[in-house]
Amino acid sequence: MKELVHYTKCPVCGAADCSEILKATDYTVSNEIFAIWECSNCRLRFTQDVPAAGSIGPYYQSENYISHSNTSRGLVNRLYQWVRKRTLKQKRKMLQQLTGIKTGAVLDLGSGAGAFAAEMKSAGWKVTGLEPDAGARKVAQESFGIELQDISRFYTLEDGQFDAITMWHVLEHVHELQAYMAKLKMILKENGRLFIAVPNYTSGDAAIYNKYWAAYDVPRHLYHFSPDSMKVLVEKHGMRVLDHKPMWYDSFYVSLLSSKYQSGATMLFSAFFNGLRSNLGAVGRVKKCSSVIYVIGH
Repeated sequence: MKELVHYTKCPVCGAADCSEILKATDYTVSNEIFAIWECSNCRLRFTQDVPAAGSIGPYYQSENYISHSNTSRGLVNRLYQWVRKRTLKQKRKMLQQLTGIKTGAVLDLGSGAGAFAAEMKSAGWKVTGLEPDAGARKVAQESFGIELQDISRFYTLEDGQFDAITMWHVLEHVHELQAYMAKLKMILKENGRLFIAVPNYTSGDAAIYNKYWAAYDVPRHLYHFSPDSMKVLVEKHGMRVLDHKPMWYDSFYVSLLSSKYQSGATMLFSAFFNGLRSNLGAVGRVKKCSSVIYVIGH
């Protein structure tokens, strides 16, 4: 019998005033239904009764889980691959601009199939890539020729060694949330930058699709952040959110998946329209984007 995690208080702020807000289905692997709760204090949403770290592995075993498989099968995955090629360079340039250096030491935490780690390595950075999934590490070696290490090495990393740490849609998967944040602060250089990208449930596309919003991705996504809850988490560990950056493509990708979950088939035109609506609502208001990159420093 798998072990479940039942939260009696908010995983971010520790408040006890939390209640169920909706139920969402795991459309990727199991078709199980999970409850999503919300903290009335910091406005974090979190998946209740999730499989514990030792039990959640099977929920990642799907060829449709593209960050691990690097698959191009199907329309949505082909679009994902096309977008990724464009955004990898954008991410690298943003990182160089906001750290103020052209090369340095970067930790890519939760590297998946290794695309971003490979991009940084090709630009001359000293790259440490950590990934928990052995299959994904194999794909990284075969697809990009980059050797990723097991995530178990994370807690052994030396303090103050990284100019940049990146977590591209990773923090929402981490069971040991508070311990991870504490360690991230320790291994980041004094003038370094931590980049955390996560979905934003306060976005327009989340409102449109509600329980069908693909970025809930239960039970793999343990937490569903709002800008307010991210600020609380970061400040709890003595750091600051210095800037917010948009991820404009995410609204389209998420809307495509969400339309399939809602209707049983990918609704290309309506999904594109809904993604566009979401982005237009976030113009000048980055905190309303489908996904937000939080730029964090000491």
